[in-house]
Amino acid sequence: MPNKLIIGTRGSALALWQAEHIKQRLWLEHGLESELKIIKTKGDKILDVPLAKIGGKGLFTKELEEMLLSGAIDLAVHSLKDVPVELERGLELSAITKRASCEDCFVSEKYAGIDDLPPNARVGTTSLRRSMQLKLLRKDLDTLSLRGNVQTRLQKLKNGEFDAIILAKAALERLEISEVAYTRPLAFMIPAMGQGALGIECASENVSITKYVRQLQDMESAICCSAEREFIRALEGGCQVPIGVYAHRQSNQLVLEAILGLPDGSASIHSTLVCVFDSNPEIALISAKNLGVQLAQKFIKNGAKELLAQAYAMI
Repeated sequence: MPNKLIIGTRGSALALWQAEHIKQRLWLEHGLESELKIIKTKGDKILDVPLAKIGGKGLFTKELEEMLLSGAIDLAVHSLKDVPVELERGLELSAITKRASCEDCFVSEKYAGIDDLPPNARVGTTSLRRSMQLKLLRKDLDTLSLRGNVQTRLQKLKNGEFDAIILAKAALERLEISEVAYTRPLAFMIPAMGQGALGIECASENVSITKYVRQLQDMESAICCSAEREFIRALEGGCQVPIGVYAHRQSNQLVLEAILGLPDGSASIHSTLVCVFDSNPEIALISAKNLGVQLAQKFIKNGAKELLAQAYAMI
């Protein structure tokens, strides 16, 4: 074990908050000192192209994973929604932290909610998933690509480039952003896989570090997020196509809900499955993954593969 751990992170205010949060937990819970190392990823460097155009495996993780494999960093802190369901050989997702709010938020300087937007209003979002669900609600909305960190996006809103933008509620809460006139959670919108949770990635062979990192895991969040990740894996859908999936515990049940559609909202599949949330965490985790596979199979029977092919052709 080195005297001081090196935590790899992206450089945005939100990414730094996330990495600092893990740094503090390592110190308070295990007495481990660490420092942050900022690494630019492909997704950070290319800001003038919609995410879906440059998307693919490892858009926000590849460079961090290379540093893990080379030993230049000891762990990497990610937004879990950015972590591919298939990891590079030699790496593991050592911990999924307790999930914060997973909701998407409507943010505007002028309008209180989606229903208040004028016809053909300009709505900024990085996500085809969000765009698709907005279009299902209001086909007239002009959903436009919005890249950059949270502060950059908010500044574009203030500059009048958009009538509203869509951001993750967890990001607004973590950065304590409250100066915008209107923010409203979008209860109808199904979030991205793992949204609101952090994923901590390590080199599998680095057992002196993984044994501590694994103790940062929140088991209920890990079970829920594993169902979501297994759904995406079984469906063979990437993070840059219009798919929303959300698992949550409801009493003694695990509820998994998902939506898949075309970016313009002209077609979609929406379904839910439920299983028992076992009191034994290991059994609950296996059941959650099986539930993800079962829901994916249900989607495939309902034409998900064909819809995904159409969605890729539209990107």
